Amino acid sequence: MYEPIRTKSVHTMAAAPEIPHRSREQELDIRLAGQLTALLTVTDELRALATRTDGGAPQDAGLDGAELAAAAERIAEQVARLSGGHYPLRAEPTDGGTPARIEALQQRARTLAGNALAVATTRDDAAARELAAERMAAHTAPHRDLATA
Repeated sequence: MYEPIRTKSVHTMAAAPEIPHRSREQELDIRLAGQLTALLTVTDELRALATRTDGGAPQDAGLDGAELAAAAERIAEQVARLSGGHYPLRAEPTDGGTPARIEALQQRARTLAGNALAVATTRDDAAARELAAERMAAHTAPHRDLATA
């Protein structure tokens, strides 16, 4: 009664062996490297504000330039380890260090460290987990309770 279909249906999935597929571990490596690279950028911004000589960063901001520089180097090493030995590109920090900007950068760093901690925990990466937890704690100290603000 019906004539058989002679052409392939457009609804069937074509087998495409040339498409590269990544494992879950590789995807987590990429995601963790991305989170840590973003954290590195914010850490560099905070370090630049802490080491300004023109008085741009307030003294009560709680920024320690040497501690932030050491943290940035450790973050860069972790990114290089996750990226096959390729160190991340580091952007030149911008100018401007108002207290509101410093507080926003601290909050952003805390959020990024929390995201990196979640991915590192999922990936079961002890070194990255320790670093992310340390950075999250470092950026939590100046945190103001937003519920009472």
